[in-house]
Amino acid sequence: MEVRFLGFGAIEVEGRKYEHDLVIDRGAVRKRSKKPSKPYRDKFGHTPLSAAEEIPWGGTRLIVGTGAHGALPIMPEVVEEGARRNIDLVVVPTEQACRLISGLKPREVRAVLHVTC
Repeated sequence: MEVRFLGFGAIEVEGRKYEHDLVIDRGAVRKRSKKPSKPYRDKFGHTPLSAAEEIPWGGTRLIVGTGAHGALPIMPEVVEEGARRNIDLVVVPTEQACRLISGLKPREVRAVLHVTC
């Protein structure tokens, strides 16, 4: 699967450009719905990734791209849920996350990618 971070606010997946956060689940790409995490925004100063979102938990690894500057907060409940499911949670800036994903078979990819901050 080919994924490239184009810079602040943009990412390219399989040749298609996106200007919003993404979820990739076994090669299927969809817009990240931040609505379930919005109630936590004041606590974190930014809408975090919370366990209330539709996170692609299947498989053995979940890659979380934390943005251009690595500023996406990850709530402790997400880390705890990953541990409970025996999932290797890889939390890195989005550019590095894209490099980790590139070259993987689509069915191997489960990721949440933040494109700004």
